[in-house]
Order: sequence, then C-alpha cells, then structure tokens
Amino acid sequence: MILGAGDHASAVNSFDPRPVLIVTGLVQEARIAAGPGLTVICSSSDPKQLRALLAGFDPTTIRGVVSFGVAGGLDPKLRSGDIVVATEVMAGDRRWLTALEFSEELLAGIGIGGRRVVRGGLAGVEKVVGARAAKAALHSETGAAAVDMESHIAAAYADNSGLPFAALRVVSDPASRALPALVSTAIKSNGDIDIAKVLRGIARHPSTIKALVSTGIDFNRALRSLRGCRGLMLDVGGLVAEL
Repeated sequence: MILGAGDHASAVNSFDPRPVLIVTGLVQEARIAAGPGLTVICSSSDPKQLRALLAGFDPTTIRGVVSFGVAGGLDPKLRSGDIVVATEVMAGDRRWLTALEFSEELLAGIGIGGRRVVRGGLAGVEKVVGARAAKAALHSETGAAAVDMESHIAAAYADNSGLPFAALRVVSDPASRALPALVSTAIKSNGDIDIAKVLRGIARHPSTIKALVSTGIDFNRALRSLRGCRGLMLDVGGLVAEL
C-alpha cells in the first residue's frame, strides 16, 4: 500500500509559526537536533515508546515531521558517515513517499563540506537489524539504502495527520559490519547509552572488545556527520514552511 506523505505539502502555510517535529532514537541525536523552531522527540530506540509518545502528541501544534539520526547501512556501497536523504520509507507492505520539495531542499543544504549524500529508501523495522546476513537480506527484499526503527513510525504519524514528512539519516554501522548484540540492549529509557551495562558485557565476553571498538568508531563518525547537518535542522522549519 502506497501512502503519499508528500501529498500533504500544499497544506502547509508559508507563514505558519508552528515548530517542526524532529523524531530521533537516541539522546545524542536529540541533542544535535535541538534548536529554535523545533520540537524534538527521542524514542530511546523503542518503537512502542515512540508510538506512545506520538499518540499523545497533538499534530495541530506542528507543521511538519522529520526523522533524524543514525541508521544501519544496507547498501554495501555506503560507509559510516554517509548521509541518506530518504525518497521513501518502507515497512512490511506499507510505503510512504517523502515530500519531494523538502527532500530537494535537504539535498541542496547538505551537499557541501565533503560529506557524501545520497538519495534512497529507508527500511523501517521494530528490532535492530545487526547481522550482516540480515542486512543483506533486507537490502535484497526492499532495495533500501539504510534501516532504522523510527522513520516508518514518524512517516505513518505524518501521513495520518496530514503533515509533510522528510527523513535524514546517517549511516553508522555499514552493511559490511555486524552490529554487536550488546549495543542494541544497552540503551537506557531516556535514550542514552548504559555504559555500565556495556562494561559488564565486556567483562563477561572479552572477545567482543574489538567489535565494540569498531562500532564505536563508526558511531562517532556518524555523529560527526550528523552534527554537520545541525545548521540544516535549525533552518528546517523555514524549508517546510515554504512547501
């Protein structure tokens, strides 16, 4: 089923003073996104929590929705730090198109500074896809460039609320790298990383150190790239308002 979130762009008033809703999964992403004219929601990488937060959120108080943060790479050509501006979001048999004009503005705004920017689809999932084989299978099935656990929920909310939607995600763990299981279980309810739990996991399984270090390097590279998009997020309200 194809749902055109981009079809709602014409409903946005160019003088609309309402903020844009930014949907993130981790507290680090939320901190980067925060700024004037923006309302930020952090799901703590928990789809149920995100749905609950959005269920209690009044869509009449915002003028657009953006999914913003890191993602797992599915396209083997992408590396950590590469930026994906979504053309569509897929989850199961559902598909949401992003607001075309807004996506073009995103591309124009971040295609500088040596950062690699691509257009592509995002696959939405309910659980972390960390194994290389699982990433390859999802890429073969969907053709998506990257995967995350927030974009499909944000897209559905935008579509149901008649709001324009866009998504900007930076690849953290590329398709060629498996994400250690400990990473997906060490996120606190506030979206921060539970360092103590990570250290306990390392103590029990010292062989995971190498994989965790590589994952940390990838994640920090992705966050640096995401910070490079911060100025765009501060301007994003104006971009949506012009649609």
